[in-house]
Amino acid sequence: MRQFLFSKSGLAMLGFLAVGGYFLWTEHQAHTIAALPWLLIGGCLVMHLFMHGGHGGNGGHGGGADDGSGDDDPESDSRRAP
Repeated sequence: MRQFLFSKSGLAMLGFLAVGGYFLWTEHQAHTIAALPWLLIGGCLVMHLFMHGGHGGNGGHGGGADDGSGDDDPESDSRRAP
């Protein structure tokens, strides 16, 4: 493979690919840049789904039963007076 890339035919092919890639980028740059915000939003949505595991029966965010009282450890509760 390396011998082909450095032959006359391989170098000509690399040159045509470089020119074609340049023109492809310059002609479609506006479309690509216009799609970036939508790709960012879509990526956030997909990452949210995968990071939460689909909100299945895994105990929620805290991993245990949440009774709404906050931290279960009374020693670390900063709201109580000493």
